[in-house]
Amino acid sequence: MSKSLPKRPTKSAAQTKASAYHAAESEELTIAKPGTRMAAILYDGMLILALLFLVGTLLTVIGTLITMETGSESSQAQSLPTWYQNVIMTPSFILTLVGFYGIFWRRGGQTLGMQTWRLKTVNSNGHLLTWGQSFKRILAASIMPLIFGIIGSVIDGSRAVLLTSAFLGFVFNYAFCLFNPRGLAVQDMLSNTITLKMPKTENEGLWRVIRNRKQGK
Repeated sequence: MSKSLPKRPTKSAAQTKASAYHAAESEELTIAKPGTRMAAILYDGMLILALLFLVGTLLTVIGTLITMETGSESSQAQSLPTWYQNVIMTPSFILTLVGFYGIFWRRGGQTLGMQTWRLKTVNSNGHLLTWGQSFKRILAASIMPLIFGIIGSVIDGSRAVLLTSAFLGFVFNYAFCLFNPRGLAVQDMLSNTITLKMPKTENEGLWRVIRNRKQGK
């Protein structure tokens, strides 16, 4: 009489689903590629330019009313004082940029462009960035464009060369991913943060995160 083999315990549907979920997560969760990162930046760039234009317009109107006498003819047009541009406008543009990324990164780790491409920026522990970490990452991303811009100004000094050099520094940040063993960008290394390519199951979406947090309050 043959002995019957013991039956293997069968997984429940929930366990099977959880196993498949974790398998997909481990398979798809990777460091974002430079091309995908730049595509997300192009998406965000349009919104950032609109915000900077709005801030610049408001500050120009305020600065004109405060610092200059307005005329009625084009020949009476004047430029805003240098001190106003350097002390008021430039810091305002920087704060706008920091605020844009800081708000989105702190809320869900994703800007609108990053959400489209399923990217998410977190710190080395996998948590959402703080304001300090957000500022540090933006500052780290500005180092290479600044260095390239200085080199360009030394070589030629024209505005076109300066802007082109700064843009090349920006591209270098992401081209660095191709040579880094882990695929990290310059700002990833300097700020101890990372941008991940999220699996579809993990890409909950920024607005859903915000909505869930509001409902949980």
